[in-house]
Amino acid sequence: MSQDEINVTQGAPDTVRIAEPDRPLIGSRLVEAVVMALLIGLATVLGWDNVRTGISWQPDGPEAGYFPFYLSVLLGLAALYGLGETLLKSAAGEAFVTRAQFARVLQVFVPSVLFVAATQYLGIYVASFVLVAGFMRIVGGISWWKSLVTALVFALVIFLTFEVAFNVIMPKGPLEAALGF
Repeated sequence: MSQDEINVTQGAPDTVRIAEPDRPLIGSRLVEAVVMALLIGLATVLGWDNVRTGISWQPDGPEAGYFPFYLSVLLGLAALYGLGETLLKSAAGEAFVTRAQFARVLQVFVPSVLFVAATQYLGIYVASFVLVAGFMRIVGGISWWKSLVTALVFALVIFLTFEVAFNVIMPKGPLEAALGF
């Protein structure tokens, strides 16, 4: 019995409602087919480019595209085989990702993209502070004061490591400029 089958919620005193299982967002068969098609496309582009650079054997040895061309042919054939295997699978395949799993991925992906964007305006140290504190509080459920102290210590350690110890220039924002760095 799966966890979803065991998960029962109580309604009115005389009714019991079984919670519905987490629905798949996308099936593994579709994902495999798309990845194989992309690999076939990549192998085609690589093969075409290697033909342009030369794939023949000259008296002094192979041309620049000789080995890469045949590797791209092997990649294309393997991907074509994989695509055939994928398309011959039964339609009722397993889920690649469920809605709950995808939501967890987005909890990490979206803040990471925002971190990259914020680094351009706030600098890496302030953006790192916000990222670490946000992850600890929102994703980890850790109290605000622990999240803020840990994020501050982390930002200070990476500042001291890169700026002071290794003298590496990192992206800086208005706070560092105000402090003279």
